[in-house]
Amino acid sequence: MPNNRNSIPRKKNNPPKKNTSIHKTNTTSESPDRYLLHFLKSSDSKTFKREEVLKKMLKKYSIEIAELAINILIEQDKLQEISPNVFKLKASNKGKNVVEGKIDMTKTGGGFLISSQLDRDAFISARNLNTALDGDTVLANITKGNGRPEGEVVEVLKRNKTAFIGTLEVSEKFAFFIANSTKMPLDIFVPLGKTKGATNGSKVLVEMTRYEPGMKSPEGEVVEILSESSNSDLEMKSILIDNGFNITFPPDVIAESEKVSEVITAAEIAKRMDYREICTFTIDPLDAKDFDDALSIRQLANGNWEVGVHIADVSHFVKEGTALDKEAFERSTSVYLPDRVCPMFPEHISNFICSLRPHEEKLCFATIFEFDHKHKVVEYKFGRTIIKSFRRFTYEEAQEVIETKVGDYATEILKLNEIALKLRAEKFKNGAVAFEAPEVKFRLDETGKPVDVYVKERKEAHMLIEDFMLLANKMVAMYVSKLKVKKAQVPMVFRVHDKPDMKKLEVFSETAKRFGYNLKFEDPRQVSYQLNAFFKLISGRPEQNILESLAIRSMAKAVYTTKNIGHYGLAFDYYSHFTSPIRRYPDVMAHRILEECLAEENPPLSADALEERCVHCSNQERAAMTAEREAVKYKQCEYLLEKIGEEFDGIISGVIQGGVFVELKANKCEGFIPVTKLGYDTFVFDEEKVRLVGRTGKQIYQLSDEIAVRVKSVSLSDKRIEFELKDEEV
Repeated sequence: MPNNRNSIPRKKNNPPKKNTSIHKTNTTSESPDRYLLHFLKSSDSKTFKREEVLKKMLKKYSIEIAELAINILIEQDKLQEISPNVFKLKASNKGKNVVEGKIDMTKTGGGFLISSQLDRDAFISARNLNTALDGDTVLANITKGNGRPEGEVVEVLKRNKTAFIGTLEVSEKFAFFIANSTKMPLDIFVPLGKTKGATNGSKVLVEMTRYEPGMKSPEGEVVEILSESSNSDLEMKSILIDNGFNITFPPDVIAESEKVSEVITAAEIAKRMDYREICTFTIDPLDAKDFDDALSIRQLANGNWEVGVHIADVSHFVKEGTALDKEAFERSTSVYLPDRVCPMFPEHISNFICSLRPHEEKLCFATIFEFDHKHKVVEYKFGRTIIKSFRRFTYEEAQEVIETKVGDYATEILKLNEIALKLRAEKFKNGAVAFEAPEVKFRLDETGKPVDVYVKERKEAHMLIEDFMLLANKMVAMYVSKLKVKKAQVPMVFRVHDKPDMKKLEVFSETAKRFGYNLKFEDPRQVSYQLNAFFKLISGRPEQNILESLAIRSMAKAVYTTKNIGHYGLAFDYYSHFTSPIRRYPDVMAHRILEECLAEENPPLSADALEERCVHCSNQERAAMTAEREAVKYKQCEYLLEKIGEEFDGIISGVIQGGVFVELKANKCEGFIPVTKLGYDTFVFDEEKVRLVGRTGKQIYQLSDEIAVRVKSVSLSDKRIEFELKDEEV
């Protein structure tokens, strides 16, 4: 599939010197970058393909100089790569009230500009969108309008997505594509030569290849004809695409990944700490295929224990600026849906080359810790290693060893668990918050249809791995933060979590009070201790899930940034992400930064450039979370579709004027009961106490009330479940 995103300018990876011109290779008096700029400005075209730009430049300059000229204009913010190998000149916006933001389209075809530069979202009519689509990053000229700001898009900076799933309508001379998503209000024109043989009514994946101001319709091409798969399969693919994730990799990325060799040379081994003979193993979920972390453990001559946290050395194989790297950055994260993974790297990289599979020699980047008899860290170091995992444990297998104290490598696992318990206790002693949001999981049949829904149980084996990963992440962040290379502070990718907003906590305490809990948050330093005590108090009670979810919503969200403020939830002054580079791009960046620090070299990116990448990665993380929630909701609907008419015990998880939301105790599926179906009384919404009160006063529905319901209807298209009261007549 063609790459459908803006590439990271290669210029940033190898910036020119401060001089703005390039040395000329001929007698012309004009520098190549200025020559190129004059050519672009004098052209009637709005966009330029790389090949036509190079064709013009090669009349005077070498291919290397031509490519460098393109990159200089990108660096100078004069040229923008709007899609792979397609450029446009950036607009001048002097004298205009221009702001940058994202478009949130409505079903009517218009949209709203969401921008941190505006107090209110600005309305943009369909005629003023100027080719902007949902989620696109744009520059817009803002006017006051009548009552609220209005705007007009002056430039599309970056497309949110250009791939869509839908239906192809083929006529005698042309074809049009109609997207499934209501957020894509335009049909895409597809020339007959670019339908890939799709027939009328085919379900297809289409890539929008061209959409410029003045065009009546976007142009595109079919990149995949979707098989007559299940509605569920199509829905999962649509969820990924609608949230901005490609379901396939571009051909150049696949080709580049296939060229990566698994051969480890003797010269490479000589550069690394050799841990192949030291007890090392992985502990992962049963269905995992990408093993990006392993633990080694041995007792030292002085009686202390050495624990190595070995992380797949992705940055050794994936070099910055390559097609693989650009694609990974655009995705920024793997997305985990109930029946599939949309990976950040192609399978050859994620499941084979970098995955720490048992009994195979693998390259790692490690943090090595020495613990004394009190399980305190007395020494640590960083470095590249080569390992050979002795065994692959599932969480269940490791947990059995912990509980029974027998089994493969029992001595090592039990010692690791001892140390992990100490690390965990220290973390909570320092003020970490014990957030334990329930995770819904599905058992699927061979077609992907859910046959059971359950809540994943976190046991010691899960927390053991988590505690050592947290330690490694913390120590890497701390080391880089306190280091200066050539007298300059090193920019770092931090994972930060801000202190809680006391006003939001006040609102939460009012909600808790309605359940009979008296919480007062007066000192921000005591919030974590109060919350942990509160979570223990409500453990096992009907209202536990609701109150824990509300508490989490009242806290700040963790993000990636170069501006360290610490991680409140973990009670760490320094924290980064280093331990999952197969599935998170910020970890890849952290690996590269640490590598440069250990070599006493300047980091590859400036703080500003790194911050831009952090913002992108945070946005992609949120998009992935949205996709995962939507997929879980769809699978819950699939599961209950077969259970219409069946009865369940539930708990009221939300109350609005229009009715109540009910979460089933058995499987956490949530549905809705309209207020008109709650009985024969007339109900009034009590906003202060968040409840529905019957006018007769005999019936009240409020948060955490236990309630027996029957599944009335399920809509897969709307991902909506409707319940009715159990005692209603069928």
